[in-house]
Amino acid sequence: MYESANLKKIKQMREAAPEGMAAFDALNAAVFKDGALSLKVKELIAVAVAVTTQCPYCIEVHVKKAKAAGATEAELTEATLVAAALRAGGAVTHGTHAIA
Repeated sequence: MYESANLKKIKQMREAAPEGMAAFDALNAAVFKDGALSLKVKELIAVAVAVTTQCPYCIEVHVKKAKAAGATEAELTEATLVAAALRAGGAVTHGTHAIA
């Protein structure tokens, strides 16, 4: 199902729902500004979330942006492992529902 060329269809989405897409763009612009967290840290967080949600589009986009913001392969790997640990932790804690 993943086809990176689909990202070009975002233009069509902007035409179909300009107000909603403008709001989405404004949210992204606000969230990814340098603030208490640097852009690099925010992009590493985005990579970790993208890996967790398993969105190949988000992984592709945010890995590129993280690298452009100065993230190293080691930082990207650690962000991925943090995501893996949290996902595993969620499985363990949800497993408590299976215990009588």
